[in-house]
Amino acid sequence: MKVATYNVNGINARLPVLLRWLEQTAPDVVCLQELKAPQEKFPEQAILDAGYQVVWHGQKSWNGVAILSRTAEITEVKRGLPGEPEDSPSRYIEAKINGVLIGCLYLPNGNPVPGPKFEYKLEWIERFKVYTAELIASGIPVILAGDYNIIPTELDAYKAERWVEDALFRPESREAFKALTSQGWTDAVRKIHPEERIYTYWDYFRNAYGRDAGLRIDHFLLSPSIVNQLAACGVDRDVRGWEKTSDHGPVWIQLEGY
Repeated sequence: MKVATYNVNGINARLPVLLRWLEQTAPDVVCLQELKAPQEKFPEQAILDAGYQVVWHGQKSWNGVAILSRTAEITEVKRGLPGEPEDSPSRYIEAKINGVLIGCLYLPNGNPVPGPKFEYKLEWIERFKVYTAELIASGIPVILAGDYNIIPTELDAYKAERWVEDALFRPESREAFKALTSQGWTDAVRKIHPEERIYTYWDYFRNAYGRDAGLRIDHFLLSPSIVNQLAACGVDRDVRGWEKTSDHGPVWIQLEGY
């Protein structure tokens, strides 16, 4: 089973790019973030025509997450984290596909620091950590995929010293990511490529993509009951170079036995 995660940065604006990528790579499961579309404006028919079932959690102008499945039935389990108010931003959706629980997340950016946006980011992470501990304790196979808006280590940023005061690289954010892996989650990319410099995001400005001045902020965390099925992973970097594309590249993992 090939599972991908992709921050599309506006699904309706980037729909031709998304459909082209789906046709070329045919992942079995796709987690999308930053839909920037209300629930009723999601391009459901175009996704169905591409061969995918889909569940989504939209929001006008901002945020929004979706899960697509090409080969297996998709059953939505929940939207939003436990303990969140009903009117919270659309940042989490969860579905069961082929016996695996898939959580798709768009973690808050948190900038500027200090300020209420960073405080909200840390509060969201704390709710997330409580829930992820429950998922680990359940023993079921779980994949948590999405845009975490966290640069875990210096290896994950071009010229990391330039990011020390940014919410994505603040010690609190990095410690939160480390706390997740301490629960038992495995960073899929680092399991396969422990020392390789890999990026998933390139800013639109200063020719960042051309200079490969990127960040790794889109991640897969795997539960102990599925991590041994991890066979490969990568980034479809060339998609970032397409016309009218997102500032993120799709990231994917390959799992054996599913």
